[in-house]
Amino acid sequence: MTQRLITHLRHVDLAVPDFATQLDFYAGIWGLKPEHTDTGLAFLAAEGSPEQYIVRLRQAADKRIDLISFGAANAADVDTLAGRLAADGVQLIGEPGALQTPGGGYGFRFFDNEGRTIEVSSDVEVRQHRTIEEGESIPVRLSHVVLNSADPEGTVAFYEKHLAFALSDTLMHPHMGKMMYFMRTNAWHHSMAIAKGPHPSLHHASFEMRGLDEYMRGTGRLLRAGVEKVWGPGRHKAGNNTFSYFLDPHGNTVEYTTELETIDEDTWHPSLHDITDPMTADQWGTANAMNEFVAKKSFNDPDKGLFVAPPV
Repeated sequence: MTQRLITHLRHVDLAVPDFATQLDFYAGIWGLKPEHTDTGLAFLAAEGSPEQYIVRLRQAADKRIDLISFGAANAADVDTLAGRLAADGVQLIGEPGALQTPGGGYGFRFFDNEGRTIEVSSDVEVRQHRTIEEGESIPVRLSHVVLNSADPEGTVAFYEKHLAFALSDTLMHPHMGKMMYFMRTNAWHHSMAIAKGPHPSLHHASFEMRGLDEYMRGTGRLLRAGVEKVWGPGRHKAGNNTFSYFLDPHGNTVEYTTELETIDEDTWHPSLHDITDPMTADQWGTANAMNEFVAKKSFNDPDKGLFVAPPV
């Protein structure tokens, strides 16, 4: 097995046509803190996270995922990973070097098998952060990112082979086969998941809350504000985490979650969960029913950034 050099998920970067509206949503009701904001570019931090930012927004003509960023332990690991990817024929966007984003650091970017821009970095300055207090219904950290893929098996194989991600669990449908693969790069049950979809796009980005009370308070705040709820509140079986899914102003699905399972990687064995079993989708039975209309919301628009590196 390839040595794992990825340590954790850092941030997800989105480009949107209506920058001001998107920024108002994430910096307002969603509960992130704008840092280093410039004209048409905003870096948003979670108060409880040491990461410089967990979401970056950029003004652009097209809606797209700009990039997904992962951490590495040190510059040597960044160089090793870049060398491995290049030797395997993966298209690097640039050689490893100093990053020009908040917190600096050392890293590089490459295209995955479907053309998403992925960044790997180390030595980023730790952000001054704080403990989220009881009752504060704001995100503590970025929990995970789920990607729609037109070739889910190929995408899973890419992340297993090149980045040493491990499969934690799989969702399947008796008639449609395997539908979602939960992938980990540390003891969290998943930092990424790959969903079977009609095209590559963002399925959802998930934000960890302090606990159950804060998760429910945040869910209620968004409901009272009239933000469109897609699904929830409930508790999944795979990962054992809670879920409340909403749509941001550009139609991206975003999730409040908490209590994502941590596992013993030495003894864990992946399971195959049948999504037609109501307990698989929602152990509590409190969420609205999962159906084709709910699922379609998370298909999202086709990503217009494939094999096109973001300008910043």
